[in-house]
Amino acid sequence: MATDSYSSPLSERYASKEMQYIFSQDMKFRTWRRLWIALAETEKELGLTAITDEMIEELKAHKDDINYDVARQREKEVRHDVMSHVYAYGVQCPKAKGIIHLGATSCYVGDNTDIIVMNEALKLVRRKLVSAIDELASFAEKYKDMPTLAFTHFQPAQPTTVGKRATLWLNEFMMDLEDLEYVMGTLKLLGSKGTTGTQASFLELFHGDQETIDKIDPMIAEKMGFKACYPVSGQTYSRKVDTRVCNVLAGIAASAHKMSNDIRLLQHLKEVEEPFEKNQIGSSAMAYKRNPMRSERIASLSRYVMIDALNPAITSATQWFERTLDDSANKRISVAEAFLATDGILDLVLNVVDGLVVNDKVITKHLLSELPFMATENIIMDCVNAGGDRQVLHEEIRQLSMKAGAHVKKEGLENNLLELIAEDDMFGLTKEQLEARMNPADYVGRSPIQVDKYLKEFVKPVLDARKDLKVEGSEIKV
Repeated sequence: MATDSYSSPLSERYASKEMQYIFSQDMKFRTWRRLWIALAETEKELGLTAITDEMIEELKAHKDDINYDVARQREKEVRHDVMSHVYAYGVQCPKAKGIIHLGATSCYVGDNTDIIVMNEALKLVRRKLVSAIDELASFAEKYKDMPTLAFTHFQPAQPTTVGKRATLWLNEFMMDLEDLEYVMGTLKLLGSKGTTGTQASFLELFHGDQETIDKIDPMIAEKMGFKACYPVSGQTYSRKVDTRVCNVLAGIAASAHKMSNDIRLLQHLKEVEEPFEKNQIGSSAMAYKRNPMRSERIASLSRYVMIDALNPAITSATQWFERTLDDSANKRISVAEAFLATDGILDLVLNVVDGLVVNDKVITKHLLSELPFMATENIIMDCVNAGGDRQVLHEEIRQLSMKAGAHVKKEGLENNLLELIAEDDMFGLTKEQLEARMNPADYVGRSPIQVDKYLKEFVKPVLDARKDLKVEGSEIKV
């Protein structure tokens, strides 16, 4: 690794080898050559006698051994990346050099490759997203019955269960999967449309034969593994495609960020902890600390992806007419980095969920300290059933709750609301009777049933249909 020049942290620290390969030079230029072969085959099959089987076999023989040195040297001279690689390919394929890129523009290889690369990257993201959903579903199932203090406004609220809370994270990832698969299903190749999208060069090549020209794009799409090409375009495919793709990634990032924030807050409460390795150091100054560094990193990378999604949107909005080149530098950075960062995020999500520690005793302690306040409505109902006045009882228990709250907050003592109610003759209840109402499971509503229903009816069918997509584990570099 070079130490005297900038190296992207996305490659060095966060993204997987699989995602890095998808955005590598090898992937890019090998795909260019596959596209040139597809174009030559299509043109030959449609009747261009200038292209022979021997030429195509020569192109295929060198489709993967890119002569980068020749291409780089040529680009220094001509300042054009596509023509440099046309030249380099021609050096290796002297019989076919005259027909490489025939009738095409630079965007034929550039834009079609971008679509192919994004499609492959979405496939990897999809696999990891499905795996994250699977991990979270298992976690939700395991803890569906464990009562825990719920929060609204980060203030204690009616209890839920640990598993029910996990379904809230899970449901957002499920929506992301739905969005991802929809966008993947709409991706099409640019095809070979020419300098302004009119296919004028093919009118010349095929002597104005409209029926033959109509076959070019479908044949190229099929050879490259796509169902179709975009029906109309300028020189490039619409940059709105990049916007749609990066918005999906931003959605995944937002879901991961939300989950990581909850875990960070719960770790502060000591209710859950993300994985912490035996020799891991939490703080350079405070040896006892166990910082939620993985969840913090999820939040950090997610924030980057969400903001990065603005780049394709602005690029799409500011393209002039049939194309301008101000998209190029921004596009090659923003799209690649959105995928690399999202890849890192999902690896972290998999790692955190797989090793998430639940401290049940702490959870129960926190819940029981607040439960008397939450049981007041049930206590009032019992007293009304015994002949009491609901309005009078409500005011009395409100006053007692305020006293108990002051006992906790101002004096730092335990919640004594049950003692205060037991001492109040208006309620006619003993402390033992009140404590019998302090079973946390009685206050979680339909949480366990909701988890069961959600997992069985919504999540399981999705996972069963995608059981071959899951990845095994994830590697965290640092």
